[in-house]
Amino acid sequence: MNRLIIAAFLAQVINIYSWILIIYILMSWVPSVQDSSIGRLFARVCEPFLEPFRRIIPPIGGVIDLSPIIAFLILKLATRGIFYLAYLFG
Repeated sequence: MNRLIIAAFLAQVINIYSWILIIYILMSWVPSVQDSSIGRLFARVCEPFLEPFRRIIPPIGGVIDLSPIIAFLILKLATRGIFYLAYLFG
């Protein structure tokens, strides 16, 4: 039972991080918000996670960045993996 609680907690952390990524992506469309202190904070939290995906899939035409799609897929797989392991070992 404790493993399921831990898995649910980790899944919630991943969910919150996913929302932070969504907000960060939306903020990138508004340069004044992106350059604010909250924008810089979000960049410090999100860029280290997005950067490896950008190296694999560079922005199309230098403008359209598809790396967040892969990042969300990885987060979703991580959530499922956490619950799978909790049930497997629980």
